[in-house]
Amino acid sequence: MTMNAAVRSNTDICLETLRETDRDRYLACLLSPADKRGALAALYAFNAELARVRDLVHEPLPGEVRLQYWRDLLEGQAHGSSAANPIAAALLEVVGEHRLPVKSLIDMTEARIFDLYDDPMETRSSLEGYAGETASALIQLASIVLSPGDARASADAAGHAGVAQAIAGLLLLMPLHRRRGQVYLPQEILKATGLDRDGFLAGKDTPRISAAIDAFAGLGLEHLAKARAAGPVARSVFPAFLPVTLAEPVLLHAQKAGARILGQSLQQPQWRRQLRMALSAYTRKL
Repeated sequence: MTMNAAVRSNTDICLETLRETDRDRYLACLLSPADKRGALAALYAFNAELARVRDLVHEPLPGEVRLQYWRDLLEGQAHGSSAANPIAAALLEVVGEHRLPVKSLIDMTEARIFDLYDDPMETRSSLEGYAGETASALIQLASIVLSPGDARASADAAGHAGVAQAIAGLLLLMPLHRRRGQVYLPQEILKATGLDRDGFLAGKDTPRISAAIDAFAGLGLEHLAKARAAGPVARSVFPAFLPVTLAEPVLLHAQKAGARILGQSLQQPQWRRQLRMALSAYTRKL
């Protein structure tokens, strides 16, 4: 098999992984320039692998082992050949070709350790840091792949957009997190609404829970407004921001639904998400 054939095969596997685990970023790849699609697919598939570690393990330690695999890979200490893992091979190629900052990728793996435990998210700053090292970093890395020069100019927008996207994602996953006993709402928001972690998970004090969800979604909308205020995102890097365009409907719906989201999904139909992303790709509006 030639190297070009191997690259195509790895790209196909990355896209297939996204189609099964992260349909929105899969569509974002398809709406991106064809010559960047494979690199973006590798980045997004890597992120999908990190995000689903908690789904694949029953105890934190095996999850940490899975995350350590990616850290070792990025630090050049992988055990065995990376060629055996198509996503790993594709990721390393993208890192080398586009000179991506390895530290940002390692920080992404480190941030995901939080997902393995049921520890509280203490403060708003803690949440923003978590989102910054995961969703915001992914937008910035994708922007570097698309256009290194324009990526620097959109770094501030990427930072705020990632926080908004992360909060929307956490709201979508709130029923699952509740069943697991996870609470990503910062403790300071819970306290401000007269709740604690156990009271939130119990789901009985609906007025206070609704107030906490309203504040949490409001924080996401605040960051989305800051991302928009950071200035127009260059056409060359806008594909990196496409998944962010799905955040606002989730955030607004969460504010209206309040405590009801603990037992129901906020996810819009696939066709509606596809349409919104396609329109955003045309208008270049978050």
